[in-house]
This record gives sequence, structure tokens and C-alpha cells, in this order.
Amino acid sequence: MKELVVISGKGGTGKTSVVASFAALAKRVVLADCDVDAADLHLVLRPDIRRREPFSGGNAARIKSGYCIACGKCEEVCRFDAIYFDGPGNGNVPRTFRVDPIACEGCGVCAWFCAENAIEFKPADNGWWFVSDTRFGPMVHAKLNVAEENSGKLVTLVRNTAREIAEKNGIDFIISDGSPGIGCPVIASVTNSDLVLAVSEPTLSGRHDLERVILLAKHFQIPMQVAVNKWDINEEMTRSIEELAGRHGVETAGRIRYDRAVTDAMVREKSVVEYTGASVAEDIKSVWERVKLQL
Repeated sequence: MKELVVISGKGGTGKTSVVASFAALAKRVVLADCDVDAADLHLVLRPDIRRREPFSGGNAARIKSGYCIACGKCEEVCRFDAIYFDGPGNGNVPRTFRVDPIACEGCGVCAWFCAENAIEFKPADNGWWFVSDTRFGPMVHAKLNVAEENSGKLVTLVRNTAREIAEKNGIDFIISDGSPGIGCPVIASVTNSDLVLAVSEPTLSGRHDLERVILLAKHFQIPMQVAVNKWDINEEMTRSIEELAGRHGVETAGRIRYDRAVTDAMVREKSVVEYTGASVAEDIKSVWERVKLQL
């Protein structure tokens, strides 16, 4: 079984469009949308959800106002300024404390020190993860609740579920749409993968962030390729990016030209290679062939 993870140093480089086209070209594949902060692969693939599970990335505190004696110990020990003395009265005290669920980091110190056992410390409701059917095969994806923070735990859950589905159905190929950047979700996306494809754009920020991604992949000793999307908007920067990759021993898988057909395809919920046979589709097919050779 082989797993390809498509990532980018920054958002908006077009990696999800590339992943959708790769899914169309691969024919039989399991897809994993690991960009759970801003998942959008479903916008192109129109998944039919067949399994829905809650996700909890940790615990959260809640003060039981009926038990609170307003001693203030919880506020004293909280280092995240998440506890306020504006909760409802309970017949014993005119006001009680409450926990701000957004500011709470789930450390549990308040519950530990509460002598009245007035604080619940239970798994937080952070979002949902899904197993869906698409026209290209199964897809595992997730959705965080509003203001919830992503972590490698959810990304790992998505990837592991995708792998289980692939093994169960005898599918030898997984394509993961990773998160932008170099943080915990990206590390969780690429760890133990067979190949990373970094999609960059020919801008100064694109070049800078790509170098960070290259160093990340080198640190974890993961084979890597680079593709430059919209290369023709700045050919000089494209050459600079390819030279940068070469200095780090990273192969360039190809270039993808700018074409408004990419946006048109997304609007119509199609991958680029499904929507058009224009040159941009041929560019993506060429990159796909180089990726397959590396795998």
C-alpha cells in the first residue's frame, strides 16, 4: 500500500484541486482530507456520508453552579483566564463561577483543586469525522466545530481510518490532502507516508514557505517532490523555486499553468481533468505520471 500526501507551505496554492484531479486519474483510491481546519475536498467530490462519528480532542471543564460555593480557588489556579465570577446564584451564594469554553485549555487544574467537586471534567465536543463514498472511492474527512482547535490527533484518526478502509477493500493507494504550513497537523499528515508532493506558487511567500516544508520532510526523512502551480504568472520565481528544490535534493514533478478553468471546475463540483481537456489538465496529468514513477 502506498500513501501520497499533498501539502503546501501556505494556503491557496491549489493543492486541493491537484488532489481532486489525482483522485480522478488514480481510478481506484482511498482519499483522506487531513486539512480539517478548512476542509474543502468535499466541495469538489460531493461525498455521500455513510458514517458519522463525534470527535473529542481532549477534556473541558464545566462548573456545576448548584455545587459551587464561590470560594474562588478555581479562578486562582487557572492560568488561562478562563474562569469568571459571573455565574448564576444557587441559593447559597448570590453568584457562582463559570468556565469560558473558548478560553479553557482543558488542563484540568481547576477540577483537581476544587474541594467541593463542583467542576465536571469530561471529553470536549470538538467536531465530527466522516466516512463517505465519492465517485472515485471512499473518503475520510472531518469538520471541527466553530472556534475549535485542530490537532494531530484528528489528522491521525482520519489517516488511520483511511488505511483501515484501504486494507479492508484491497485498495493499494491512498491520497491525502494535507494541511498548509509546518505545524502539528502537517507533521501528523506526512509521518510514515511514502511520498510528499508540495504544491507551491511562484511568489516570494510561496518560495519561503516551501523551503520550510522541504526542511520538514528532510527532518522526517520522507521522499518529496515539488510542483509549481500557476508557474506562468512569474517565470523567474518559478525557476528560483525549482533551483531551491534542487539544492535540497528535491525533484521537481512539473509545472501547472494558470487557467481560469480551474476555478470553473470547482464551481461545477468537478476536478480539473474531468472538466476540461485543455493544457492545464495535461500539466496535471504530467505531474501525476512523475508522482507515480516516484511511488
